[in-house]
Amino acid sequence: MAQKARKDRAKSNSAALNNLHLGSLIVNGLFLLLHFVFRSRSLLLWFIFSLPSFICQFTLEKTGRPKYDPDMKALKSSGEDLAAPGLTDYMFDVIWVTWAAAILVALFGNWAWVLWTVIPVFGAYKAFGMMGAAKQMAQLGAGGDVAAPAGNRKQRRAA
Repeated sequence: MAQKARKDRAKSNSAALNNLHLGSLIVNGLFLLLHFVFRSRSLLLWFIFSLPSFICQFTLEKTGRPKYDPDMKALKSSGEDLAAPGLTDYMFDVIWVTWAAAILVALFGNWAWVLWTVIPVFGAYKAFGMMGAAKQMAQLGAGGDVAAPAGNRKQRRAA
């Protein structure tokens, strides 16, 4: 049963990574095609704003790509779960927002890179929320004994 789950994860990871790379090729190829053929857009801005997306794709590729034993063609590692919430989810968001910004820049002009500012703003929002949750947990841990309910043992167990 566990081997089936690993094979299913390896299959879904491979499909997700292949779709990710195909999407990247299409979006960035379209941007470069429109840049060189029709409209002049800043390649420097494209490179600067696309670099985090490329780094995220590389990271997802290294951690999520299944590894096979070359001799026996057996699955050695299914890779990390690319459907997991958290940092993996945020890396996919960085890639998708970068793609949307690149398409808008190709169609409407360099000012559309402003859309990319959503990424650090959202990251700061999530970090602020995590810091608040960590602070609450620290306060609960430090003051847990002080806030014990008064009364007999049966009442304390019920609380």
